[in-house]
Amino acid sequence: MTSPRRSLRTVLRGGLGIAVAMGVMNVSTYGFTMIAARILGPRDYGALAGLMATLLVIGVLQLGLQATAARRISADPGHVGQIERSIMFLTYRAALGLGAVLLLLAPLLNLVLRLDSLPTAALVAVTAVPWTVMGGQAGILQGERRWLALSAVYLAVGVPRVVLGTVMMLWRSSEWSAMLAVTLAAFAPALVGWWALRQEREPGLVSDTHEVRGMVREAIHNSQALFAFFALSNADIVLARNVLDEHAAGLYAAGLILAKAVLFLPQFVVVVAFPSMSTVGQRRQALTRSLGLVLVMGVAATVGAAVLSAIALTIVGGPEYADVQTRLWVFAVLGTVLSMLQLLIYSVLARQGQKSTYLVWAAFAALVALALMVHTIDHLVGLVVAIDLGLLVVLTGLSYFRLSAVEPTETAGHTSGP
Repeated sequence: MTSPRRSLRTVLRGGLGIAVAMGVMNVSTYGFTMIAARILGPRDYGALAGLMATLLVIGVLQLGLQATAARRISADPGHVGQIERSIMFLTYRAALGLGAVLLLLAPLLNLVLRLDSLPTAALVAVTAVPWTVMGGQAGILQGERRWLALSAVYLAVGVPRVVLGTVMMLWRSSEWSAMLAVTLAAFAPALVGWWALRQEREPGLVSDTHEVRGMVREAIHNSQALFAFFALSNADIVLARNVLDEHAAGLYAAGLILAKAVLFLPQFVVVVAFPSMSTVGQRRQALTRSLGLVLVMGVAATVGAAVLSAIALTIVGGPEYADVQTRLWVFAVLGTVLSMLQLLIYSVLARQGQKSTYLVWAAFAALVALALMVHTIDHLVGLVVAIDLGLLVVLTGLSYFRLSAVEPTETAGHTSGP
């Protein structure tokens, strides 16, 4: 069994490369957004933003497949050959199926997003195919703790998008050219993943546990759980548009830029810790250390937002949003809570808990119902923090209770309750 000290060193070493790669990915993605906003102008950029939001929702399938592959390989490394074949069999079919469905829905997407361009809407279907394939590939690399190859995949997500996007938009300033760049760039990480996994594995051990049918159920459950978190963590921006006036809603949206930055800052911790959280005997330690690291980073970000609020204001929008400057530390707290919640959601997926997802949906329902009664920024952000913090406390307690009750005979396919 790996010693706690060695395990921590492994997490930090692997986390450094992943942190750099994901940092570059996020900066590149943000850079693409900023460049698009400047080149395209409000009308075309609004259409592109709608397309990117659609891809974000579609991406939960990719994340579900990644979590499924990473968990199974980490929990049962003796069957890695079978798991890799099964997960890629499922991944390719899921990718093609999703692409086909989205192609059929392209006229509806064109209408809903008011694109006036059916080819642009169809590009979403094409993008979804390599994007989903990357999920299965990244999950295998994550489960095997092949951090260098996984870092290359993450770099390939962001850099080609900003480079191709800039070139394409300078060539032709339209949402079609920008979306075409996103589509072409989506093949880059899938190609990197294919190269990393190009060597065929020995057949190895075979188990009924890792048949495709079981993986389908797990991938659906994982995607649904991640979608629940996605809904909870993004509901407040929609609610703000409905319960606050336009100026206040804009201020709230600016504050959320900082909250999302704090949410994504320690995302590498989730990626590196997930294999350990999927391994019997390492779960409790991995969860404790990861929560502690995320909390420390969140506290540092919160203190920074309070002490250096002027700099933080520059990041979220500048002088036009000065009215939210004194509240930015609260949004940093929100981001910290969401980041810890995300880690706990992945801990639930790692032990294949089923019922905890219902709590996330319950928190989402409570937020929607109670937010309709508030009408100020302070009340809304306070409500969101309170609900998310309450969910965090409950899930933390449930997670440690379940981890303390796990039997050492637990198998890779076993479901561990809530």
